[in-house]
Amino acid sequence: MPRKSTHPTSTDHSSLCLQYLRRCGGSARLCTIKFSLEVIQSLVNQRKVKITNTGAGFYVQLEDVK
Repeated sequence: MPRKSTHPTSTDHSSLCLQYLRRCGGSARLCTIKFSLEVIQSLVNQRKVKITNTGAGFYVQLEDVK
């Protein structure tokens, strides 16, 4: 029987996705992001990222915080 982890794990990887986008310069192609669509959708709903169509593909971009 597998052991249960004693360390809490986060099922919400939205903070990791935001870190990834910051390291990529603020935007990345949607097809290259390895995070689930639920994570990306939750960030869009929180208005932290936006999806843009550049004609050459869809990009996930960090929203400008004012």
